[in-house]
Amino acid sequence: MAAPHAIHEEFPGDSERIHQLKLSDNRFARLLVEYDEINDQVAAAESLHTPMSGAAETQLRKQRMVLKDQIARMIAAG
Repeated sequence: MAAPHAIHEEFPGDSERIHQLKLSDNRFARLLVEYDEINDQVAAAESLHTPMSGAAETQLRKQRMVLKDQIARMIAAG
């Protein structure tokens, strides 16, 4: 099961575009991997599975937002 805020949930109408970009654009594919890794860390912190400070969780959320913005720009550019 995917963590909340998975890319397919964030951009439900763009699954085909995301798939095409993932296959054709290495930078986009790397952004997706990084987004998933950070999103999983945020989900682990939220569930208290991985204890961390509020500041560390906030930093992860900010990183996730930056990555999501980059992904959104690349999706929209097509």
